[in-house]
Amino acid sequence: MEVLILTFTTLFSVVNPFGAMPVFLTLTDSDSNAERTATALRSCLYMVAILSVAFFGGQYILNFFGINIQHLRIAGGILLMRSAFDLLTPGANRDRVGPAALEESMQKDDISFTPLAMPMLSGPGSMALCIGFIRPSVADKVFTVLGFGLVAAAAFLILVSSLRLTRFLGRPGMAALARVMGFLTLAIGVNFFVTAVKALFHVAE
Repeated sequence: MEVLILTFTTLFSVVNPFGAMPVFLTLTDSDSNAERTATALRSCLYMVAILSVAFFGGQYILNFFGINIQHLRIAGGILLMRSAFDLLTPGANRDRVGPAALEESMQKDDISFTPLAMPMLSGPGSMALCIGFIRPSVADKVFTVLGFGLVAAAAFLILVSSLRLTRFLGRPGMAALARVMGFLTLAIGVNFFVTAVKALFHVAE
């Protein structure tokens, strides 16, 4: 159970479904409520699949390229800290999808995989975080994947409620929420970085 809670709390702020709400609303502007719900559900299922592939297959990819897990954690920590600073900086570009990609996505029939599931919900930071998870036992692995499912369920509820949440919070509330998520992401990134550096020094000794 501790693994489940830790996975959820660590991953949720990095996935940050609140940051996906504006793009989700823009790309589903002409859709019905049922179509929006179906798109959100598919996106969250894709997200679980992507994170699970990163979790189970990431170590093999690192071994193939000869990359140490601690090196990945350092790189992931830097990436998370950079993303956090984007969220914390007033007036910064917080969109995970560029204008050109957004325009192209508006022409697609199904936006659930790209850009919603990837890179918005399961971007490089969240995938690096999942690869860096160390779960030695089978039970821990199962609870980790269940944690992915909890994050996906929370993201689904947020996306399907995005119109009401946006109206309720308004622009000031969304900006404040972005800073809170950015602060949490920054703390996770720093922890990821510092833990990896300590591990590397310990190995060197």
